[in-house]
Amino acid sequence: MDTVDYFGESIAASYDESLGEMSDPRAIAQVVDVLAALADGGRALELGIGTGRIALPLASRGIPVHGIDMSQAMVAKLRAKPGGESVGVTVGDFATTRVDGSFRLAYLVFNTIMNLTTQEAQVACFRNVAAHLEPGGCFVVEVMVPDLRRLPPGQNAVAFEISESRWAFDVYDVATQQMSSNYFQIGESQGEYAFFPFRYVWPAELDLMAQLAGMRLRERWDGWTGQPFGSESRQHVSIWEKAAK
Repeated sequence: MDTVDYFGESIAASYDESLGEMSDPRAIAQVVDVLAALADGGRALELGIGTGRIALPLASRGIPVHGIDMSQAMVAKLRAKPGGESVGVTVGDFATTRVDGSFRLAYLVFNTIMNLTTQEAQVACFRNVAAHLEPGGCFVVEVMVPDLRRLPPGQNAVAFEISESRWAFDVYDVATQQMSSNYFQIGESQGEYAFFPFRYVWPAELDLMAQLAGMRLRERWDGWTGQPFGSESRQHVSIWEKAAK
């Protein structure tokens, strides 16, 4: 499994500012509303807790939140925020790291399932979540639908940001489901390059991973407001439920 930390000091320092509309309080409130309702007062486990964009407002609703994250730099940013010291965090690979106790809810938001760059790791993540969930508990994943329709024959890259000083593009390998996001930033005296590897994953593939872990699909939406998922959806929020004993 890939255990490289791609979210070190330089990324953590500007991570919150790079989120754009994802950091809008109204967008965050939509996510937290769904998660708080699913937790229903029980404990919640965030995989890839990062700087606490979701965990902190969820904890402020009275939901006990614990997180797992590999990046100590990102966790340090969380700790520096108001309320950050009250959220428990275990540093480790969220595909395999175990924490004490059981949880009513586990969640992975903002494409973070794709940070696990092999199918083996993604399957292990579902099994790890199932081991943490109470009977009847839920696992929520927010992730993009692979946008391969934008790739014409013979092309493997799609630009998503172009300006005078910044270029950003995704590179796909459709044979292995590997992809990467690549960023070039040109300053006055130097250039910077950042690379983030991912493994894109299809909704049906995630459903099979859930089934292997003893969970079943309960809901799938186009987004956090609960609109129907369809053939033109570019993302999905999926909720799987662990069987009740």
